[in-house]
Amino acid sequence: MKKLIPLLILSVLFLCSCNRFDQWALHPEKKTAAQAFAQVPADFVPRKLTVLSAGDSLTQGVGDSSNKGGYLPYLETMLEKEKGIKEVDFYNYGVKGNRTTQLLKRLKTPEMKEAVQKADLVILTIGGNDIMKVMKDNIENLQLSTFTTEKESYQTHLTQIIEEIVQVNPHSSIVLVGLYNPFSKWFSEIKELDEIVADWNKAGQAVIANYPNAYFVPIEDMFLNANENLLYTDNFHPNDKGYELIAHRLNQTLEEQVLPELDKTPFMVNTEEN
Repeated sequence: MKKLIPLLILSVLFLCSCNRFDQWALHPEKKTAAQAFAQVPADFVPRKLTVLSAGDSLTQGVGDSSNKGGYLPYLETMLEKEKGIKEVDFYNYGVKGNRTTQLLKRLKTPEMKEAVQKADLVILTIGGNDIMKVMKDNIENLQLSTFTTEKESYQTHLTQIIEEIVQVNPHSSIVLVGLYNPFSKWFSEIKELDEIVADWNKAGQAVIANYPNAYFVPIEDMFLNANENLLYTDNFHPNDKGYELIAHRLNQTLEEQVLPELDKTPFMVNTEEN
């Protein structure tokens, strides 16, 4: 009997050790919280998008019969149909007549700096009034060389505008809407105007190309090749249809280039059990 007791004890210890071994084998040590995070698709939880629109009368919406901000209400509707977007908040800082120097000055105000800080996306319409100022100041002796000189100033000021936005919010994407020639329909014989606009658009593209989070959206061709009237009664600003087409062109670029970049920041979910 005495000999059986030690054997029983050894057997129990052996079985207990086997049981613990089995438990370790069946229930491996949980991963750390950091290892347990897993990436999920960007549109798994639809995001709220904050958009700051700034610039001239095209952003203000002059010519829009609803007075709701030109292309903005059209673009808002389009963006909210994207499966990765739950809601879009637009802040409109368009001012009729603004040139690049005036927009730059406004961007330095506390109000606009705060708006830029909150923005996921900044959309700019600027430069048309810079061209108009050259025309008005030199109407009696208009030379192509004058536009070339002023184009360099436009390029410098546009760079300063982008730099200001990047400095305030380096994570925001920036979209520059190109210029168009509102006189192409009525003064189609003056080809120099088309050349000037095309040249200034190239200058804008050259600036945008220096920034990885910046994009250029051309609209010049829409007004040159339009099968219907896209201008308001002042024959300068877009009408409702013109603004709608601008919104479509913007949305196309946002879908293909901008939104995928905004969504690259992974949404992390903790898969660790409690």
